[in-house]
Amino acid sequence: MTSQGDSVPPYAVSEQLVVKGEELYKRRCGGCHSLDNNRIGPRHRDVYGRKAGTVADYKYSKALRNLDVIWTDQTLDEWLVNPTAFAKGTSMGFRLKKADERHAIIEYLKFLSSASSANAQ
Repeated sequence: MTSQGDSVPPYAVSEQLVVKGEELYKRRCGGCHSLDNNRIGPRHRDVYGRKAGTVADYKYSKALRNLDVIWTDQTLDEWLVNPTAFAKGTSMGFRLKKADERHAIIEYLKFLSSASSANAQ
């Protein structure tokens, strides 16, 4: 899926990976996260392209509040490999070891970003 009317879409995503990512997100992330509501972890809709630790109504650990990172393919991948190494002091200990699963979940989150959703129509 790519945006219509833009020469370079902000977030081009693979439709196949989005479908796989949605299923994986529900299985791997859904225990603590939701797309639209804060739970144990912050909500994830629009996480792609957002500065870490900035959902206004979520109480982040100091590690995430002070993390000067924008969530991109690279930073999300590094985070999911080992959150505690990425941001020492974070309360997220879950790791996603399989690269293909990380990639699919990141594509799903990218698809759900405002820029991508607005341009997908």
